[in-house]
Amino acid sequence: MQKFPFLAFIKNNVAHVFTLGNLVSGSIACVQIILGDYRAVGIFLTLSLIFDFLDGFIARALHSNSNLGAELDSLADMISFGFLPGLVFYKALEPFDSVFFGINFPFPIQYFGFLLTVFSALRLALFNLDEEQKFYFKGLNTPSCTLMVFGFFYAYQKYGAYSFLLENKTLLLLGMAFLSWLLISRVKMMALKSKSKKWKDNIPKIILLSGSLLILILLGVIGIPLVVIFYILLSLSLQGKLN
Repeated sequence: MQKFPFLAFIKNNVAHVFTLGNLVSGSIACVQIILGDYRAVGIFLTLSLIFDFLDGFIARALHSNSNLGAELDSLADMISFGFLPGLVFYKALEPFDSVFFGINFPFPIQYFGFLLTVFSALRLALFNLDEEQKFYFKGLNTPSCTLMVFGFFYAYQKYGAYSFLLENKTLLLLGMAFLSWLLISRVKMMALKSKSKKWKDNIPKIILLSGSLLILILLGVIGIPLVVIFYILLSLSLQGKLN
């Protein structure tokens, strides 16, 4: 490869292209949330998730992991899976006034939605400093959090599902507070990467994938946030076995 510097350059940087694809897709999704085109948000969020998976996969396959790639990945994730879920909560809380628990805040409570963005930033920074999180996560990862938040919001906007949650500002704010805590918690969460290729060592991942597929077959789009909840519950049941 030393004889072909252009090929070396491609090998070392191709994963960065997918990381930047994540960044661009997340930026467009943020704009579409503001404009109210939630179908477009779903499309570009899906692209962000795909790009986020591919950049790491390609970097590992080509052995081109780098400090630059790690920094770019966090910056892209901050837009796609940090700022975006905060905007989703901002839109979800938009119909409500500035009163919460009898306190009349000097600003609309929808701005509290960006607390999720703050904790997503903390989550990403903590992840970068923790070398243990190779085969499991500590706390909920930001893509899963974003998928659940937007999944609830889109299902309500499109199908009127989960109205008990989206029409109750107290539940929305408490849910946001719980997710903010879960992002930076020490609770172990399953990762799809595995140390072993043995079937028996990957049974939890098989259960996760099978259960998620069943939920989506039965419920379709409405089931997307429930897949993340299933992932959280399954991870909680395996605390002593994730390492």
